[in-house]
Amino acid sequence: MSAGSGKAALRVVLVEDSPLIAERVRDLLETEAGAKVVYVADDESAAIRAVREHDADVMILDLQLRRGTGFNVLRALGESRPTTIIMTNYAQPQYRARAKEFGIEYFLDKSSDFEKLIGILAEIDGRRPS
Repeated sequence: MSAGSGKAALRVVLVEDSPLIAERVRDLLETEAGAKVVYVADDESAAIRAVREHDADVMILDLQLRRGTGFNVLRALGESRPTTIIMTNYAQPQYRARAKEFGIEYFLDKSSDFEKLIGILAEIDGRRPS
């Protein structure tokens, strides 16, 4: 992705309450997608703080967190959020519709769309200025 392009690696805030999934996603992003995970949050308040304190290009957001929800994170951040990828086990139509109301750019089902992350990050990286 950014390797050889002269661009810095995409900076990602990962919001995931499962340590196993967070580790898997981080490994995928850093080894396969060439991104840099700048913070991993497992609850709503840590996620909001991380986005505000780190200059992230992307937030990967689970909907069900240890404390709070991904939708509350979106509500708190408002328009000041980075490009967001929701990645959840709750991929039902009502959650997709609610995400669309927030203007979410990408919505993935953890059980079937995990491997799409690499392509999505490449697409996001391609839109960044050199």
